[in-house]
Amino acid sequence: MIVTIDGPAGAGKSSVARKLADALGYEFLDTGAMYRCVTLACMNQSVSLSDTERVAAVARNVSIQFFNGIVLLDGVDVTDAIREPNISQAIKEVADNLAVRECMVEAQRKWGQGKDAVTEGRDQGTVAFPDAACKIFLTASAEERARRRVAQLRSKQIAADFESILASQLERDEHDRTRPVGALIAAPDSIRLDTDQLSEEQVLAELIRIVQSKRQNQQGPHFTKHRQNGKGSEVRDLAP
Repeated sequence: MIVTIDGPAGAGKSSVARKLADALGYEFLDTGAMYRCVTLACMNQSVSLSDTERVAAVARNVSIQFFNGIVLLDGVDVTDAIREPNISQAIKEVADNLAVRECMVEAQRKWGQGKDAVTEGRDQGTVAFPDAACKIFLTASAEERARRRVAQLRSKQIAADFESILASQLERDEHDRTRPVGALIAAPDSIRLDTDQLSEEQVLAELIRIVQSKRQNQQGPHFTKHRQNGKGSEVRDLAP
């Protein structure tokens, strides 16, 4: 069964989706890492991100692999490199490239065939896996997401101004809602979970409950929660 988790930036999708996959014994697909890898590959090859055709060619030819929480780009560990600020600032042009998104969605669908998996992003329940049995839209107010970001930065001894981060959050929300491809839209059949008043532990517990309920509806009353089987070492090649 595919479980999709979509929602706005800063809603905590990545961390809780990964924990959900671990709790269920499902595989996890971090779609944002895929676009970050393409962005890094373009930078490494001195490809202008405004050159849509060359960027798409890079996307079609790179190998992106996940291995026990490590992200490999053409066989090189880029787990930390793709999280650098310069990648975060540049990824918008790559994510808005229609040909790149088509390539990534194709790879995501190929990867998800026959799996029990949790996948998160902005368009997983609407574009990548419209027939997914369990779709969740995880959200929080812009103010709450900004507060969480401030707390996160300050915990790392990084100065953070709430008003500036909130303004940036609102600007990104507007862009994500109106982007030409992969826009932030809740699937009509998704379950909306507002996390404003919930801790991450409470969110995780509710997500587990939702998935178990969906799975029971599919398989009947004898379903029991999956647990990790220790097979986390297999490499998944996401190149189409």
